[in-house]
Amino acid sequence: MKFASQAAAAVVLLSAAAGALAQKGETVKIAWLDPLSGLMAAVGTNQLKTTQFLAEEFNRKNLSGVKFEVIGIDNKLSPQETTSALRSAQDQGARYVMQGNGSGPALAIIDAIEKNNARNPGKEMLFMNYAAVDPDLTNSKCSYWHFRVDADTSMKMEALTTFMKDQPEIKKVYLLGQNYAHGVQVAKYAKEGLKAKRPDIQIVGEDLHPLAQVRDFSPYIAKIKQSGADSVITGNWGSDLALLLKSANDAGLDVRFFTYYAYGTGAPTAMGSASDGKVYAVGYGHYNMGGDIQKSIDGFKKKMNDDMVQTSIHHVFSLLDHAFAQTRSTDPVKVAAALEGMKFKSFNGEVEMRKADHQLQQGLFITRWEKKSAKYPYDGENTGYTLAPVKYYEPYVASTPTSCQMKRP
Repeated sequence: MKFASQAAAAVVLLSAAAGALAQKGETVKIAWLDPLSGLMAAVGTNQLKTTQFLAEEFNRKNLSGVKFEVIGIDNKLSPQETTSALRSAQDQGARYVMQGNGSGPALAIIDAIEKNNARNPGKEMLFMNYAAVDPDLTNSKCSYWHFRVDADTSMKMEALTTFMKDQPEIKKVYLLGQNYAHGVQVAKYAKEGLKAKRPDIQIVGEDLHPLAQVRDFSPYIAKIKQSGADSVITGNWGSDLALLLKSANDAGLDVRFFTYYAYGTGAPTAMGSASDGKVYAVGYGHYNMGGDIQKSIDGFKKKMNDDMVQTSIHHVFSLLDHAFAQTRSTDPVKVAAALEGMKFKSFNGEVEMRKADHQLQQGLFITRWEKKSAKYPYDGENTGYTLAPVKYYEPYVASTPTSCQMKRP
C-alpha cells in the first residue's frame, strides 16, 4: 500500500512537472476587438499598438513562460460587428478576448461568451475588459467570464467629485456627454456625488450628444457659455473629446474641464497651450508614473512616436501571467478561478480583482494639463505639455459597492 501511494504521488508530481513544461513556450492567442475604422479609429489603433507592444514586452520576460499572440480585429464600434469578430477570433483559436471601447460591444461579448461557455465545455473563453466602464457590466449584467481592469464610471466619479468638493471656486457645473450608457452614467454619478459632497454647487446645464457622430461642437460650446458655468464635467473620449476641447479653445471659452479621457488620442493636440491649467483628468495612471511602467511608456513613445495612454492593458497581461503561473495552465476555466480575489503590487499601488463582481480595485489619480517640467517631463503628443498628477486616492476612496449576483459554473 505504501508503494502504491508513493507511485500515485510520483504520478501527481510528474503530471505537475509536465503541466509546467507544457506551458513554457506555449502560445496564448488573445483576440483584440475594437474600432480600426470610423471616427474612433485613431483611438483603436493606438490601443492595438499598445496591446502588441506590451505583448512583446511580456514575451521577453514573464512569470509563466508563455508567449502571447495578439489577433486584432476591427469591430467598427458596433455590437453586431463585435459578435461576428468574436466568432472569427474563436475560429482562429483565441480563447481570451480583449475589448474596451463602448459598453454596447462589451455587453455583446459577455452575452456571446456566456452562451459559448454553457454550450461548449472544454472550449470556454474569457473576456478581459480594459476600458468599457459602464457600472452595469459588473453589477446587474455581471458575468463570471468577464473581468474589468479599468475603474468603472462610478469609481472615477467618486474620485473626481472628492477632488472637486475641495475646490471652492467651483460653483456652477455643466454636464456634457455621449448619448449611450457611459455618458448617461457619468451625468447620474456626477449629480449624486456633487449633491452629497458639495450641495451648494449648481448644475446649470446638461446635454447628451450622439456617439462618434458630431464634427462641430460649437452649438454645445455656445450653450455652456450662455449657462454661466465655471466648470464642465464630461466622460467624452476619442474624437468626441478632442473636437469638444478644440471648439472650446476656438471660442475662447474660459471654464475648467473635468474629464475621464483627456490623455486619449487627439485630446492633447486639441488642448495645446490654450488649455494650460484648465483641463483635469481622472484615471488609474498618467504620463509621468516613474518605475518600470515608465520604461514601457517611454519605450512605446520612442518606437511608435505615439503615447501609451491605456496602461490598463498592462494589467490584463499581468493578471493573466500571474494566473497562468499560479495554475500552471492556460485553460480559461482554471485561470478564471485563479483571477478571483487576486492581489499584487502594480504601477498604481496594490490592486485586487474583487471576487464579488470581477471589478479591479485600484488607486486613482487626478491630473492637470500643464507645461512639461523637470519634475514631469513627459511630452503629450509632442505639444510641450503634460498631464501632471495633483492628487492620488487609495483604492478604498473610489471603491463603490456592487449588486452583482455572480452565477458561478
